[in-house]
Amino acid sequence: MSKKNKNSQKQPAKEFIFKKKNYTFLFIGLALIALGFILMAGGGSEDPNIFNEEIYNFRRIRLAPTLVLIGLGIQIYAILLNPDKKKK
Repeated sequence: MSKKNKNSQKQPAKEFIFKKKNYTFLFIGLALIALGFILMAGGGSEDPNIFNEEIYNFRRIRLAPTLVLIGLGIQIYAILLNPDKKKK
């Protein structure tokens, strides 16, 4: 008798924790992080005896790390975002 009751009860549908809005922000954050690391790359010298000042330019010192940190902030926001929350 108990086996019939277990089979007759419908299991609740499994839902994803994140919704489309969460994934949108996750991908935006990942894109900013990737862009930051791409902008950080390069600037080295082929010859170790020659110093290249290009490694200390604005793009590598200020812009790229700022983009990475903004991307990480967006990732945290995307994880904490609750799209089901109703506005009153």
